[in-house]
Amino acid sequence: MFKDLFQKKRKYAIIPSERLERSGGPAEGERPKREIPEGLMNKCNKCGTIQYSKELEKNLKICPSCGYHMRLNAAERIAMTLDSEGFIEFDSEMVSVDPLQFPGYASKLEQQQSKTGQVEAVITGQGTIGGHPVIVAVMNFEFFSGSMGSVVGEKITRAVEEATERRLPMLIFSTSGGARMQESILSLMQMAKTSSALARFSEAGGLYISVITDPTTGGVSASFASLGDIIIAEPGAVFGFAGRIVIEQTIRQKLPEDFQTAEFNLQHGQLDLVVHRKEMRSTLTKLLELHDVKGGF
Repeated sequence: MFKDLFQKKRKYAIIPSERLERSGGPAEGERPKREIPEGLMNKCNKCGTIQYSKELEKNLKICPSCGYHMRLNAAERIAMTLDSEGFIEFDSEMVSVDPLQFPGYASKLEQQQSKTGQVEAVITGQGTIGGHPVIVAVMNFEFFSGSMGSVVGEKITRAVEEATERRLPMLIFSTSGGARMQESILSLMQMAKTSSALARFSEAGGLYISVITDPTTGGVSASFASLGDIIIAEPGAVFGFAGRIVIEQTIRQKLPEDFQTAEFNLQHGQLDLVVHRKEMRSTLTKLLELHDVKGGF
């Protein structure tokens, strides 16, 4: 009897009418306020178009009006890119600790894990793309802005070493705000560690495809994201080290409007391809076929 009185109310987003009377009610002839269930609609960050979230998901989270590629979490990226069966995750229980006793870091880690349902900012594992075996690492910007701490670096390093041992191609989807400041020098050391692992992988003859997604900055852009044999980016993805404002203040010059976008980087030789999300899976399949890595390198 009592449980019906204390049921959690469903959240709603309120869409007010364009103008209200001073009394607080709707003006004569105007529609009253409508209550829209939260999460039902989604607004494009670029053009402002509002669309149903389910329709947007069917379109791979690409705005149908302007083509803006919205951010994906790691699970969504894996589902869109890899074959539907056979994905085996590596190091799923590896979690960050608080080695420097940074104030509030432990509680923030718990909050991020609860919010995202992931234990860290990267998922690694083995799967197939178009039937071609591949080792993957997929970063998640939703978790601590995709910042690279000790666990992120360790998981990626282990994935690269697994690819070297199994003689399989390596694929990394990068998105990051940079190094995780709560781990200080330990975070910065991951740049050298991941780069060294990739150097050994390259010496063994392995194929490494780096895919840049929005945004990829800081220590990730300055290490493994830039070391691919083939470097691909999604349209409009921001790719660079320091932020636009910092650079403009340093050089005291106005930068181009498209500065650090995928298209700008492609034009200036930083990338090999800019690939639409709907064509990413087929493009990766063709690259794997081209390099004849289905049976190992």
